[in-house]
Amino acid sequence: MAESRPAGDGQPIRVLLVDDHQVVRRGLRTFLEVQGDIEVVGEAADGAEGVARALELRPDVILMDVKMPGTDGIEALRLLRDADSPARVLIVTSFTEQRTVVPALRAGASGYVYKDVDPDALAGAIRSVHAGHVLLQPEVAGALLAQEQSAPGAGRGGTLTEREREVLALIADGRSNREIARALVLSEKTVKTHVSNILMKLDLADRTQAALWAVRNGVGS
Repeated sequence: MAESRPAGDGQPIRVLLVDDHQVVRRGLRTFLEVQGDIEVVGEAADGAEGVARALELRPDVILMDVKMPGTDGIEALRLLRDADSPARVLIVTSFTEQRTVVPALRAGASGYVYKDVDPDALAGAIRSVHAGHVLLQPEVAGALLAQEQSAPGAGRGGTLTEREREVLALIADGRSNREIARALVLSEKTVKTHVSNILMKLDLADRTQAALWAVRNGVGS
C-alpha cells in the first residue's frame, strides 16, 4: 500500500467523511472545522462514493461508517486497498459486534471508534492514525484476541528472522519505512524488502494487518 503524507509536515490533516446520515456528517464537520490542524476536504453518503471521492481528493484520513446502503464500509476498505489508496481509514460506527469489528480491521482499517466517542478523543484518534498508529480500543483488541487462531498468519511468527521481527515491531509502532531504515541503520530499499517478506510469510495484505498481527502476538512494545 502506498504511504500517506508524512505527519508533522506543518499541513492540516485532510479528512474525508463517509456516512449515509447527513446529520452525522454535519456534526463531524462542525466539530472538526474548529480544529486548527484538521481540514474536512469532502463528504460521501456511501462506500462507493467514498472510494471515488478518496481517489479524487486524496485525503490523509477517512472517517467511515461500516453499515451503509449499497457499498458498505468493509467493501469500501477493500476497494481502497485494491486501488492502493494511501489514506488511513478510521471506522466511526455504532456497531460493536465482533463480526463487524474484526473484518473491518482485516480489510485495512487503521482504527475503530464508536460514534459516542468524546469529540476531543476523536480528534486525537485522527491524529494518531495519521501518524501511522493502529488505534485499538480495549474491546476491539479483545475481539481480535478472540479471533487469534483463525487470523491471517496465526502460528507463523516462528518463520520470521530476528531482523524481520525488529522491522515488524517498528511497523506496529507506526514507523514509516524511512523511519525504520534510520532506526535500524538500513537502506529504505532493504526495509521494503523486509516488509514484503513479512507480509508474504504471515500471509497478510498490508502494513495495517502486519501491525495488528504484531499487537495480537506480542511483537514490539
